[in-house]
Amino acid sequence: MTQRILLFTLLCVFVGSLAHAQTKLIEKVSKKSDEIVIPYEKYELDNGLTLIIHEDHSDPVVHVDVTYHVGSAREELNKSGFAHFFEHMMFQGSDNVADEEHFKIITESGGTLNGTTNRDRTNYFETVPSNQLEIMLWLEADRMGFLLDAVTQEKFEVQRSTVKNEKQQNYDNSPYGSWREVNARALYPYGHPYSWLTIGILEDLDRVDVTDLKKFFLRWYGPNNATVTVGGDVNPKEVVAMAEKYFGPIQKGPDVENMKLDPVSIDKDRYVSYFDKNIRFPALLMTFPSVPRYHPDEPALDCLSEILGTGRASYFYKKFVKTQKAIQSSSFHSNSELAGEFTLFVLPFPGKSLSDFEGEMRDALAEFEQNGVTNEDIQKFKSRYESQTINGLATVSGKVSQLAAYETFTGNPNFIQEEIKRYLDVTKEDVIRVYNKYIKGQPAVIQSVLASEDGTPAKPNNFEPKTEGKNPFPTTDYSGLVYNKPKDNFDRSKRPIPGKSPLVPVPDFWTDNTGNGIKIIGTKTDEIPTVAIQLTINGGHKFDIHDPKKSGLASLTASMLNESTENYTSEEISEELQKLGSSVNIFAGNTGTTVSLQTLRKNIDATLDILEEKLMRPKFDPEDFERVKKQQLEGVKASLKQPASIASNVYSRLLYGDEHIMSVPSGGIEETVTNISLDDVKSFYNKYYAPGISELVIVGDISKKEVLGKLDFLKNWDNKNIEVPDMPEPPSIDKTRIYLVDKEKAPQSQIRIGYLTDLPYDATGEYYKSFLMNYPLGGAFNSRINLNLREDKGYTYGARSFFNSNDEPGPFTATAGVRANVTDSAVAEFMKEIINYSDNGITNDELNFMKKSIGQRDARNYEAPWQKTSFLRRIVHYDLDKNFVDEQSEIIDTITQDEINALAKKYLAYEKMNIVVVGDKESIKPKLKRLGYEIVDVSVKGDIIEDDTKIETSK
Repeated sequence: MTQRILLFTLLCVFVGSLAHAQTKLIEKVSKKSDEIVIPYEKYELDNGLTLIIHEDHSDPVVHVDVTYHVGSAREELNKSGFAHFFEHMMFQGSDNVADEEHFKIITESGGTLNGTTNRDRTNYFETVPSNQLEIMLWLEADRMGFLLDAVTQEKFEVQRSTVKNEKQQNYDNSPYGSWREVNARALYPYGHPYSWLTIGILEDLDRVDVTDLKKFFLRWYGPNNATVTVGGDVNPKEVVAMAEKYFGPIQKGPDVENMKLDPVSIDKDRYVSYFDKNIRFPALLMTFPSVPRYHPDEPALDCLSEILGTGRASYFYKKFVKTQKAIQSSSFHSNSELAGEFTLFVLPFPGKSLSDFEGEMRDALAEFEQNGVTNEDIQKFKSRYESQTINGLATVSGKVSQLAAYETFTGNPNFIQEEIKRYLDVTKEDVIRVYNKYIKGQPAVIQSVLASEDGTPAKPNNFEPKTEGKNPFPTTDYSGLVYNKPKDNFDRSKRPIPGKSPLVPVPDFWTDNTGNGIKIIGTKTDEIPTVAIQLTINGGHKFDIHDPKKSGLASLTASMLNESTENYTSEEISEELQKLGSSVNIFAGNTGTTVSLQTLRKNIDATLDILEEKLMRPKFDPEDFERVKKQQLEGVKASLKQPASIASNVYSRLLYGDEHIMSVPSGGIEETVTNISLDDVKSFYNKYYAPGISELVIVGDISKKEVLGKLDFLKNWDNKNIEVPDMPEPPSIDKTRIYLVDKEKAPQSQIRIGYLTDLPYDATGEYYKSFLMNYPLGGAFNSRINLNLREDKGYTYGARSFFNSNDEPGPFTATAGVRANVTDSAVAEFMKEIINYSDNGITNDELNFMKKSIGQRDARNYEAPWQKTSFLRRIVHYDLDKNFVDEQSEIIDTITQDEINALAKKYLAYEKMNIVVVGDKESIKPKLKRLGYEIVDVSVKGDIIEDDTKIETSK
């Protein structure tokens, strides 16, 4: 049983700032036997700050999470988006941390960081080598207690532009990006804090000023409304002392009470619709008001959602996808602190009536009601939950995040015990009961997302959200708030000095091979009882070169292996995997076909049986083929609506030229996918699925001897004399040009800049050194490109550059999505940074930053199973020696400014680059002309093979 010791004794901790500060040890929870629990110690500081510490020495890393119990739900009418806006402002410096320095400090510490905001909380977090812990606490405390003087009008305006770019990129210019906004306004009453999205209503940010923001911060961001959770390779006593030192002097903020609002209800079906220019498929969504997070009915509603819309045996899959009526269908149950939403949706193929689909969605519910819930339904749900819960504990960040969330919303970091019980206690009767209570006959918001301006919704709109009037919900008194800076007995301006960098052993691994040619590499890790297996069959889209008029064949073949086998239907396989809480997926990319398996240790045998069935005995059923091919075709057509996809596809076409298979997306284009027959798929499988070009990676709680004994079916795989084809020489670029693709009235432009290098992947050669060279230019958050375009000018939500090669040389690319009205300026700034870096090179400060940042990252490079899998895959594929990591470290330590500058001059060939811009031609072309580059107009119509090109150019 869990040892839960409730201690209300006062623990005195002497620190430099408060010699008599007192900290309560609230409880200590430890793990016993094999129970699922996250051990921790919980403290409370004098100022109300909650401190939770999870000690875990499995990896030399530490994760720090600061969660404030404030999200968009604490906002009010006409003052939305504040919580999300502070997610941006909290990275803009504080009294003792300079503007743009927060990212730099953590990145050069070998760490990673971010912040997220939702309706109910905002959290800031970082994962770093364990010797950097004190610096992280110093940073987080500085922005909790010393932020507001750094919140200036100028920074406010830049970040307001950045938020607008985020809105345009993730909502306005993204397929189906506005459905949640429309849904929230229709489901929640006027003034309800869930009636707007976390990003807020952008007009509200235009109406307010810095003073309004500062008041919001003073009201909600005090230590008594925060939880600091620290996990990893730490000593709890030292963590307490550090927290006391840096957070202890911060004064308590105003008292915060949990919000309490009446449940949301609607009196009749509300029909709403909107047109989305970025989509090919219309969508129909049906959303029912549901229950808040941690409500007793939440688990049963989650189970109902899975039965209706998850997996191939679900009602919605069988009714809509299996019958080729829709390209996708599903259901999901979303819960927040104050309310929840239960949503059903379908993406019908074009030409189908949304009105008919509404009737069929209701028919699916009636069919469920008639059939009821089976024992297998309950078993699948519980197995899936168990697997997700265990896999969520694979990293220290996952464990820390769970502790922080439980504490914030339940006051009990050990709520995982109750959570597991709630879900494993779900019964068939519970599921029927919640269906009858929340879904059957209940009114819903029925939203039609239209793919054309003259599209017809399921029914005419009958609801118009209220937009004006007095706020009917409680408001917050922001008067009398005073900014009182903490008083210290130490010099807070001095950054703590980290301890000695931890020794980071490369994961110990074993290797083997099968007689038929499969190279095997693996490592045993028993932190959680799971196993991950990844089989890579090299080649993938490269094999499409043998018949370019059927490009997309590798992808379609892999998709068919996810369908029926000789002995089982795809629905039966899906059912069995859900019962096991396992997954087996097969997909093809540019350079290979990947077979991926994930399972709990106890279910490895049954899951491997399914992998064998799918890989070795595909049925290639004509009905499956017709449906999968149709889905792939429609996906290709849909990509032509999306600016980011258009930009990437045109960019690849220009880089590789007409005769190169990589000029075509791995999923093909409309013309080529149409040409593919079922016999083509069978032939591709028989020719190119072979052990001699395959590699197997195994990571998990299993020994080499044990796992190899379970893989005899791979040893019996017939080998073939197959080699991955060489690629033709790509065309050269004679000069830099702009290639302009018109996306009429697009609020944002997509930019791609670059060329094809002559650098294949090399772990210790010029490719790796070019990665180091690019890091200060565009490889880090505080790189020149991102600081210029995002932080200084607010043109974009993010900009970066990178080298990307594999066995074949790949491109150097600079990329961003920018506000339409600054497209020309963004291109100019991109080129200015590239030219300046190529001509003048790296600064000494940038060189030191790069060395510290990359040199200290190893501590977090091998923690998660997916990180170990990626690491081992690289070793086995490129035949690397285990000490290649040491060689890389030596390169980082010894590379000079002159070497970096020579690489910049050699590989940043700015005079011979393609610049692709996808945006509103009418408004951006006149300004682009002023940049002095030749402009080539490009139209994209779909077919881009051989002489029948439809990427047409006219100067």
